[in-house]
Amino acid sequence: MSNEANKPQRRGPGGHGGGPGGMGHVEKAKDFKGSILKLFQYMRRYKFQLLAMFIFAIGGTIFSIVGPKILGKATTELTNGIIQKIAGTGGIDFDKITKILLSVMGLYFVSALFSYIQGIIMADVSNNVTYNLRRDISKKINRLPLNYFESRTTGEVLSRVTNDVDTLQQSLNQSITSLITSVTSIVGVLIMMLSINGWMTLASLVILPISVMIIGVVMKHSQKYFKDQQKYLGDVNGQVEEVYSGHNIVKVFNKEKSVVETFEKTNDKLYESGWKSQFFSGMMMPIMQFVGNLGYVMVALLGGYLTIQGKIQIGDIQSFFQYIRSFTQPIQQIAQVTNMLQSAIAAAERVFEFLEAEEEVQTIQNPVSIESIQGNVSFEHVAFGYNENQTIIKDFSEEVKSGQKVAIVGPTGAGKTTMVKLLMRFYDVNSGAILLDGHNIKDFDRSDLREVFGMVLQDTWLFHGTIMENIRYGRLDATDEEVIEAAKAARAHRFIMSQPGGYNMILNEETTNVSQGQKQLLTIARAILADNRVLILDEATSSVDTRTEIRIQEAMDRLMEGRTSFVIAHRLSTIRNSDLILVMNDGDIIEQGTHEELLAVKGFYEQLYNSQFERAEAVG
Repeated sequence: MSNEANKPQRRGPGGHGGGPGGMGHVEKAKDFKGSILKLFQYMRRYKFQLLAMFIFAIGGTIFSIVGPKILGKATTELTNGIIQKIAGTGGIDFDKITKILLSVMGLYFVSALFSYIQGIIMADVSNNVTYNLRRDISKKINRLPLNYFESRTTGEVLSRVTNDVDTLQQSLNQSITSLITSVTSIVGVLIMMLSINGWMTLASLVILPISVMIIGVVMKHSQKYFKDQQKYLGDVNGQVEEVYSGHNIVKVFNKEKSVVETFEKTNDKLYESGWKSQFFSGMMMPIMQFVGNLGYVMVALLGGYLTIQGKIQIGDIQSFFQYIRSFTQPIQQIAQVTNMLQSAIAAAERVFEFLEAEEEVQTIQNPVSIESIQGNVSFEHVAFGYNENQTIIKDFSEEVKSGQKVAIVGPTGAGKTTMVKLLMRFYDVNSGAILLDGHNIKDFDRSDLREVFGMVLQDTWLFHGTIMENIRYGRLDATDEEVIEAAKAARAHRFIMSQPGGYNMILNEETTNVSQGQKQLLTIARAILADNRVLILDEATSSVDTRTEIRIQEAMDRLMEGRTSFVIAHRLSTIRNSDLILVMNDGDIIEQGTHEELLAVKGFYEQLYNSQFERAEAVG
């Protein structure tokens, strides 16, 4: 489309809100609790799976917790047997020890089985959540207004489906089960430790305040680097996407060095935030292990003393050491889970912010049917501005009869393309009304309204697939013969048959294996096949040579017979035979009439026409 004055501009990855990390705020959960509630609300449909996962996770943890105390009994039995054997009063009861060890093995087997089951359940839940999130995002994209995409980079929107959802999936799969098992382990181990000896438990708990303090310090420093890492990752993706899609422009203007420098600056920020976040989170494990070892020393001294006093058995000390390790590990895991949760909730907030973005109203009650639409279009005192405080279309009124070919001309920024966007309700007018066969276009469902219009834009869009599939996109139920007829009408059949494979030729992902003019012919064929009541051509022939332009113009003239057509063009030579030419400047119609009538007026249109004619002669 031609660029219009005051149109909201796409913000680059480095700007406010640009890039996947953007949306106008840094990667930090503004409402941590609210985002968690939204996430769990979204996961309510899996409540039975989550309940089962919860039960198996707790069960597996409890079975593993009981094991060390029973194993301590085996140690005590073995020690007592050795002492009795040395004293000559008895011996080692291997049968009893074997039974104890078998029972421990049974407990650990059941624990492992439960852990495996809960892992399978959680993996299924996390995969389903992310699948549904991507599906909901995909549907949401179709309901968002055009200005949402015009004010954001493509990479920013894509980041919601890729980076954020992937982060959420990985964090869900690991953090929820780790959190449940860690909390259960802490509570269970504490109970088992108390059952062995209260003083030893108290000594081991001295390390808790130190652990909490360390976790708090590390979290405080790592949180900002984790959010920066996610933000700059989005910025890098946005820059790569933009540069890759426009690499030809970069080469034409010799901006490779500038692009690399810009990328390196963002990449350096990503590197810096990444290693800092990993540095602080990596500090946690060795520091926690050191603090844990201090706890071992204290318990070893106190346990030895109590054993000498005969207050506990030697096997209890062994069990207690295992419980201390089992007590400090969940604390470390909770610290790690906290970091994962920060990333997950920040990603979830960005996803839900996208899902909760204001949508276009798609349907209304008692919509007007499009079955009998003839194509009469009326503009009644239309006023519009992309910004509320700056109106670019001030008072636009015009009657267009069914079957008329209406050309809209004027300098860049005059409001030509804006009129088309208003007609298709990509934007709604600020005041006035646009009528289709006497009905306000707001009285139609948006999807029905857009069924009425066929568009051929200056910017072609084709997808990876065969030429046949790309043309058939205009009407999916069309037969091969109808597709070929549409291609012939668009003067595309000849060049298609000269390609290897003809209509079955595969267009690559960038559609670089056909020329720009040929791509335009294919999009015109697609519009012809769609057979809509109203046609909109926005610079439809701007990318083809003069000979091709003449052939297209002949085909389009035949196509537009009996249809209301709006043609936006800078080449005034292509719209001489229009039934009505609207000359726009600064958002207003300043002249209107046929080509001959406007030339006779000797006004603004004549100046535009003569300037193009003079330029053509100068070039010639």
